[in-house]
Amino acid sequence: MAIRTVRLDSDGERLLDHIVQTTGMSISAAFKDGLRALEVELNKAKGAVPYKIYEELDLGPGGYSIAHSSSVKRAVGDANRRKLGQ
Repeated sequence: MAIRTVRLDSDGERLLDHIVQTTGMSISAAFKDGLRALEVELNKAKGAVPYKIYEELDLGPGGYSIAHSSSVKRAVGDANRRKLGQ
């Protein structure tokens, strides 16, 4: 077992005191639980691929596009003509 020294700023000290008082845990147990929680989050993030992240955004159907990406030049020209009233 290793002994570590941790420096906390005033916010960190306040959070630690709150956690210890609320849960009744020792400081050591609170740190261990915090490390375990961070490990779980890191393992979740490790499996996240860009498409899964995009899928969770749930942008809904459609979006703001006015044309397919294959016809961007034509769509921009059409939009400019509509904007300029030509």
